[in-house]
Amino acid sequence: MPAQGQRRTRTARLFRTLAVSGTGAACLALPLVGATSASAATPAKTPVKAASTVSYTNNLDGWIRQSLAIMAEKGIPGSYDGIYRNVMRESSGNPKAINLWDSNAAKGIPSKGLLQVIDPTFNAYHVAGTSFDIYDPVANITAACNYAAARYGSIDNVFSAY
Repeated sequence: MPAQGQRRTRTARLFRTLAVSGTGAACLALPLVGATSASAATPAKTPVKAASTVSYTNNLDGWIRQSLAIMAEKGIPGSYDGIYRNVMRESSGNPKAINLWDSNAAKGIPSKGLLQVIDPTFNAYHVAGTSFDIYDPVANITAACNYAAARYGSIDNVFSAY
């Protein structure tokens, strides 16, 4: 290695390159070509893998998928098809749906949200980590699926009003 402040001659660099490639290790020649200091041999830092963040669309498909992810974490059974079928029957996909005419409404506790949950059921089966707003689509789906799992084994086993 040349003394500090001295430049390596072109011939010296070429010789070093040829010496390395002549050993059958041509793949090693690339990092050595043009290396003028020990810092060139410093290994690159290994990139730190950032935590992945999953984003969901703000529509029925995204709400169901986000609910399913939370349900999987909490061990609540259910499938996309089972949730979708029940949402379409209960609210036609309207997260602000409210039933003001059935027996629950007559008692002053109307069914609300995508899966038409009443307040006492929502509160009893609320899933930690979701909103406490019954009209929040993900909270409504997840609480309803938690209730259906406790009562029927899974939302997939629900084929009528529950």
